[in-house]
Amino acid sequence: QVQLVESGGGLVQAGGSLRVSCAASGRTFSSYAMGWFRQAPGKEREFVAGIRRSGGATYADSVQGRFTISRDSAKNTVHLQMNSLKPGDTAVYYCAAKQFRLTTIPAQYDYWGQGTQVTVSS
Repeated sequence: QVQLVESGGGLVQAGGSLRVSCAASGRTFSSYAMGWFRQAPGKEREFVAGIRRSGGATYADSVQGRFTISRDSAKNTVHLQMNSLKPGDTAVYYCAAKQFRLTTIPAQYDYWGQGTQVTVSS
């Protein structure tokens, strides 16, 4: 069992930066691929970024070059640094975990956090 708790959301102006974090419980954090997803009102949940057990990262085209995902295995934490934010980035951001291979499909993730709101004003 893995429990995930997100933090760090908030309100920021367009062009600004924000970092959201995800703290994971459990002693097997290193065996999980971690993903960040987001969901805006009326839209489906979409993949934002993911990080493999090895540390390799994958990003959605819409955030490539602006967002950076990282993991701290010693602290069982995953971060998403978001720069050059746009109003279109406004959504609830969710952290998710799945064993072994990283994927971009929400249904393939086993554990989810409660989400944290990110709002980017124009």
